[in-house]
Amino acid sequence: MKEFIDYLLKFGDLNEQQISCITANAVETELRKDAYFAEAGKVVRQTGFMTEGILRNYYYNSKGEEITKYFVEENNVVICKASFDNEIPATSYLQAVTDCRLIIFPKKNWEEISGTVMIWDSLMQKIISRALVRKVERISPLVSQDATTRYLEFLEHYPGLANRVPLSYIASYLGITQQSLSRIRKNIR
Repeated sequence: MKEFIDYLLKFGDLNEQQISCITANAVETELRKDAYFAEAGKVVRQTGFMTEGILRNYYYNSKGEEITKYFVEENNVVICKASFDNEIPATSYLQAVTDCRLIIFPKKNWEEISGTVMIWDSLMQKIISRALVRKVERISPLVSQDATTRYLEFLEHYPGLANRVPLSYIASYLGITQQSLSRIRKNIR
């Protein structure tokens, strides 16, 4: 729980009473490898904070191929914002790549915090804005760079992830085949 509170404090000040409210509404849980935090077609009724492990967000394209959109690693918020806020089905999957530990907030608990901690919505807006900026920074180069440069950028943005995530997921994220990724990795060693 300390990791999450420390994370929140980067975005604004909280007093002891506010921290107690947040802590009282949090649930620490584990998600086993391959289990889902969110599934396409289902309404997401929780949000969370990753304390250990890796999730990946993916969808299926019109050809039925899995396309990895992004990864969520330790010390990051896990949210399917449109589904969670509007109670509409998610359009992609959030699946555990490794065994994960999370602090989760069921929707009613989240609303309790929002109604009690006056700066909560402002904190969340700052966190989500930061996450969106980071996401755009990661995705933009994927469109215009060659595969080797995209892989090197991946290593820069996700240090240490290459050894924890299957190559097929990384290749999907980069928009290349697994064979191409293997050649690139071999050439840059």
